Amino acid sequence: MTVQPHPNRLMLQRHLAAENAHDMAATLATVHPDCIFRDLAIGQAFHGHAGAERHYRQWWTAFGNVVERSAIGSAHWIDDDTYVAEPQYTGRHVGDFLGLAPTGRAFVLPFVVFVRFRDGLFVEERFYYDLATLMRQLGETRIDPQALQQAQDWAAGKRN
Repeated sequence: MTVQPHPNRLMLQRHLAAENAHDMAATLATVHPDCIFRDLAIGQAFHGHAGAERHYRQWWTAFGNVVERSAIGSAHWIDDDTYVAEPQYTGRHVGDFLGLAPTGRAFVLPFVVFVRFRDGLFVEERFYYDLATLMRQLGETRIDPQALQQAQDWAAGKRN
């Protein structure tokens, strides 16, 4: 007897393939209209499809990144609708990020992500990482508080 993968596992695979291909339409097709994406390191929260698009564009524009399973990472289904993983971002700093002009530097950023599903789609993503570790890899030793506030305001739709 063949065991079929859980539908949320299949959705996760579709989502990661679309995200890594930087295919916005396919990525958003995996996201619930009432979604929220929380970047806890920066303090950003992105709501709905428009917010999800802003979230992905921010990372793709700044880093051209991909998500991959970390060599030390793990992944677990907590229940049918909650997934937790420890993957890593890899990329190169190719666009502005928190007021830092592109440096061209490569980086590897481990992170932890919690994903919840509703109606077979991503409805919430919370991800945690060490912002100072990322900034050091980009050649910056400090985080500009004004740039951080601007990023939070932008995510909340308070500025374009």
